[in-house]
Amino acid sequence: MKLAVVGGGSTYTPELIDGFARLRDTLPIEELVLVDPAADRLGLVGGLARRIFARQGHPGRITTTSDLDAGVADADAVLLQLRVGGQAARDRDETWPLECGCVGQETTGAGGLAKALRTVPVVLDIAERVRRANPDAWIIDFTNPVGIVTRALLQAGHKAVGLCNVAIGLQRKFAKLLEVAPTDVHLNHVGLNHLSWELGVRLGGPDGEDVLPKLLAGHGDAIADDLRLPRAVLDRLGVVPSYYLRYFYAHDEVVRELGTKPSRAAEVAKMEAELLSLYGDPALDEKPALLAKRGGAFYSEAAVDLAASLLGDGGSPVQVVNTYNNGTLPFLADDAVIEVQARVDRTGATPLAVPQLDPLYAGLVASVTAYEDLALEAALRGGRDRVFKALLAHPLIGQFEYAEGLTDRLIAHNREHLAWA
Repeated sequence: MKLAVVGGGSTYTPELIDGFARLRDTLPIEELVLVDPAADRLGLVGGLARRIFARQGHPGRITTTSDLDAGVADADAVLLQLRVGGQAARDRDETWPLECGCVGQETTGAGGLAKALRTVPVVLDIAERVRRANPDAWIIDFTNPVGIVTRALLQAGHKAVGLCNVAIGLQRKFAKLLEVAPTDVHLNHVGLNHLSWELGVRLGGPDGEDVLPKLLAGHGDAIADDLRLPRAVLDRLGVVPSYYLRYFYAHDEVVRELGTKPSRAAEVAKMEAELLSLYGDPALDEKPALLAKRGGAFYSEAAVDLAASLLGDGGSPVQVVNTYNNGTLPFLADDAVIEVQARVDRTGATPLAVPQLDPLYAGLVASVTAYEDLALEAALRGGRDRVFKALLAHPLIGQFEYAEGLTDRLIAHNREHLAWA
């Protein structure tokens, strides 16, 4: 089995490598190729990756290349974890929206649209080259904004499934609070990527006992602290929103906070410099503790599980993924991409039936899906008017004056990545 990781020079990659090494019985990789145009980073990450495999006794071979076509040739699956424009572009995404009084964030709002516009054309080019090299290869997308990118891939006819670590992170957190094995916790996870709610927490299987009320009663303070939301919000809703819902439920508070401190991108850039220095140490043969602060917790376990199910029989039969709606949420089009539990096997991901979504959540899901429709159209066809319409449709923006100002700023800060600009 051969896997390729596009964006393999990311500081995330050792987390992925560690998972591949620990879970080699689930996903028996013979060859792993790390692909990245940044040769200096790739050399550091690749060296550590080989040492991690060696320390844990993994027999697989790890190679590195800046040649995308060579890297994906004959790959059974290709993982996408790229960041077009790097942390510098992310820093801009997180700062210029604040000038208009809107949240600055890399996956939602105006910053999220900027990332989508930069990313979708690049990902589609990569996917076409994967299809030419091996039309049977699966593409696993971890590149944000995952929902929009996955929809672009599926709409173009690629064998693709989107992946995010929010659900597995909550699963592991709940399992620890409940003092049970993570595999015993099944989430009624419903919504879109970075816009989801846990409507139930079931023990033993998708049809097991719902212990969410007990979880909130006994551990509501801890969960609320992690989400940075008031405990009263969880008690009134009776569900657990993803932490990205704070951008919607406490937008103005978040904007005030973001205006008083360095961007997350600036923090991550500093952390990445430290990590790359550590990766260059030939004595280091495990992922460093600092990597846990970088983000992406449990990404490796989720990626292994998904790849194992798509390529064989080793993964969990039910996983939270991003895939076509196909009637799961009846108020959305079939070709909308949603994030829910799905049965995953060699044929792909098939969403499971979900509880009826309360209008409180369904309305926001419908609104953000409409924005994603317009965002994808802008990413595929370009044009100032399409960018403006997508921004106007976003529920975090929604005002003509804001959308005008944000459109000008978005284009000015991303001109080098927008062929039509």
